[in-house]
Amino acid sequence: MAKKAKRALSEVISAAPHDDRWLSDPWRTRIRRRLLQWFKKNARSLPWRDRASDPYSVWLSEVMLQQTQVSTVIPYFKRFLEKFPTVTDLAAAEEATVLQLWEGLGYYRRARQLHAAAKQIVESHDGKFPTQYDDVLALPGIGRYTAGAILSISTGQRLPIVEANTQRLYSRLIASTNHPTDKAANALLWEFAERILPRRDSGQFNQAAMELGALVCTPQQPDCPNCPLQPCCAAHEKGLETIIPGKVKRIQYEARDEYALLVRHPDRHAYFVYQVPAGQRWAGLWDFPRFGPPHASSLDGAIRQARQDFGLEIKAGDLATTIRHGVTKYRITLYAHHVHWQSPEPSSLEENQQWQTPEQLQSLPLNTTGRKLANLLAAE
Repeated sequence: MAKKAKRALSEVISAAPHDDRWLSDPWRTRIRRRLLQWFKKNARSLPWRDRASDPYSVWLSEVMLQQTQVSTVIPYFKRFLEKFPTVTDLAAAEEATVLQLWEGLGYYRRARQLHAAAKQIVESHDGKFPTQYDDVLALPGIGRYTAGAILSISTGQRLPIVEANTQRLYSRLIASTNHPTDKAANALLWEFAERILPRRDSGQFNQAAMELGALVCTPQQPDCPNCPLQPCCAAHEKGLETIIPGKVKRIQYEARDEYALLVRHPDRHAYFVYQVPAGQRWAGLWDFPRFGPPHASSLDGAIRQARQDFGLEIKAGDLATTIRHGVTKYRITLYAHHVHWQSPEPSSLEENQQWQTPEQLQSLPLNTTGRKLANLLAAE
């Protein structure tokens, strides 16, 4: 190893408290052998694993799995591949179609970036998913972890990955007592992740590490008695397995009231919806007019804001339903009200505004609460 590389490694090692047994070649060999043997017997049957040699499928699954449980992702993954079997198919789709298929997975920015990346692949790589690391990293929505996961799993490239499951597993294996979000601890984990990779089957090893973290080395109450790596685990030896990797500071959630307006056309069974503009929550999706602080703190305030924003001459009606849900740091109580026109004819609509029947609403991409409201109207 060059002097510069040795010095950099020394700085990484000394910056974060940990057990240094991982620097031993025999220890790393034992970890690899035990983990791969365990994975061979215990790997879950997942649809993307049946297509592990296809970088497009691996990419799709990795994006969907970000902040989302495996059981939730499975049906979405199957529907996406059925609708968009190739990158070219995804690139050619309308954004509204992509968002509608994504509906319910949340974090819609992922879907928009997926769509943008597919277009970039068509324009820059002739519709073939790139297999060079820098090319993959340059795609929208792809960072170091995702690029490494895609290429190691689909092409066997020796690339490390550090995500929620592996950072917890690796932190415990080396008894890293700083939280993984700490800069020094994070650098140490990436160094470990690179050094622990076998020369071959890196994709299998990365999958095995993520699987063990998901099924055995869990955040609370890790199943140490059934862990194949327990004899090698520094945290278990030191009695730190329930303490490492530490707790993230709890989010202080803020209560918030919002108001959705179900504006019915005066002459037919259709409701006013609009496409949320860029830069706002749920951009690109369609929604009923809804308002909260700082624009409105009451139903009357929401009515006034709707008149100002959309030119809707309306008055408040009955409460249709109340929905409680969470968005980022907010715990929202959404009051959905029927509202009525005060004049017989609605004004003309702009390009991103429509009157939609309850049946037509079923084909529009809506956010989760918007879908609940659409279903409520369809049932009336």
